[in-house]
Amino acid sequence: MDVRPLRHFAAVADTLHFGRAAERLGMTQPPLSQSIMALEKTLGAPLFVRSKRSVRLSAFGEQWLPHVLATLDSLDELPTTARRIRDGQTGLLTLSFVSTADYSVLPALVRRYSQAFPDVEIRLFEATSDVQIPALVAGERHAGIIIPPADQALPPPLDYRRLLREPLIAAVPTAWIDEGRIASDDRLATSEVLASPLILFPKQVAPAFHDLVTGYYAALGGAPRIVQEAIQMQTIISLVSSGLGIALVPASLRNMARTGVSYIPLAGAVPELETGLVWRRGEVSATLANFLKLLDTP
Repeated sequence: MDVRPLRHFAAVADTLHFGRAAERLGMTQPPLSQSIMALEKTLGAPLFVRSKRSVRLSAFGEQWLPHVLATLDSLDELPTTARRIRDGQTGLLTLSFVSTADYSVLPALVRRYSQAFPDVEIRLFEATSDVQIPALVAGERHAGIIIPPADQALPPPLDYRRLLREPLIAAVPTAWIDEGRIASDDRLATSEVLASPLILFPKQVAPAFHDLVTGYYAALGGAPRIVQEAIQMQTIISLVSSGLGIALVPASLRNMARTGVSYIPLAGAVPELETGLVWRRGEVSATLANFLKLLDTP
């Protein structure tokens, strides 16, 4: 339906006078009357009750008028809405993330972005890096927070930016400390690291993290005795609390308080885990552009 007859109807309904409505619309009365009659014919019902002295809305016109006004209001808002979408003030941001980011960079980033752009919908998807990267290449997400490969060799369509480097620490069963199985010193001795059973991410889902941990054991002159693998950090910490073994985790995991788990720094040269943001090069939405700008502001 052409929007012009709707505006004609709204003007006549407001003034209840064809002459004044025509003047408001910047047209003459005859074409306005013809427009209203054509609209009534299309609808199959009269919009006005006319007499020589007055014009009033018909019962049908009274009921239809609110719907017309709401539609016209929505149409008038379209340019503003388009501008806000263009500028990233509204719309959608899809962001995937590794589980470790949930205890480091993710909460603060989401909070700052939500405060700066409250009308943007943020959809978060937890996934390991090996799942995120092909999804980002395929354009299924705007960006992802990943643990990059050790050589940072990512598929060509992707851009990368470092967000955080943090040392690994040991998550150990508190009961082991209470029992004297592990000394409660300021740092976990390398001998205790080598002697303790280890819980770790599988290599196929977190190769960079897996290699960082196993490389640390190799630098100590030994090899890890892996008793269990798990793909989520929450699960790994739960297994530590059960007394199954220790885990080497990012220092930010201290934010994940768990009964039965103590976090202890490592002795000697400590490996660092890097976390970064990855996105498709040349396909930056307005919402993602604002997210990237946010990274540059303190």
